[in-house]
Order: sequence, then structure tokens, then C-alpha cells
Amino acid sequence: QHSTVNMPERIEDLSDREVEVLTRLGEGLNNKEIAEALFITEGTVKNHVSNVIQKLGLRDRTQAAIYAVRHGITTF
Repeated sequence: QHSTVNMPERIEDLSDREVEVLTRLGEGLNNKEIAEALFITEGTVKNHVSNVIQKLGLRDRTQAAIYAVRHGITTF
């Protein structure tokens, strides 16, 4: 179990678009699907995913998806 202290407030470091991408990650979408949903290019999605992972101090997109669900960013 990783410490999740200080995690939720880090969400404020993300841009609105990065939050939208993070939300889609939590839904299990791949970069192509996110790009189509948000009307942006796959390259732009990759940049946003990288920024989200870095800003939240995560290892990879899987951790980002778990973060999104755990903190209620992605809701079902």
C-alpha cells in the first residue's frame, strides 16, 4: 500500500485538459480513443499523459488510471 498522503491536492496542478485525459485514462481508454473523444491528436494525448504522470508523481498510465478512480476523478 503506497502512501496517498498529499495526493488529492496535486490534482490542482493539472490543467483542465489534463484532468479530462486523466478521467479517460480511468475509464480504460487508450491514446487513440482519448484523442477521438477530445478531438485532439494522439501526440497531444501522449504529451498530456506524460504531464499527468509526472505532475502526480506516478510510475505509469496504469497508476494514473487507478489514481483517477480512487480519487473520484473518474466515476462510473
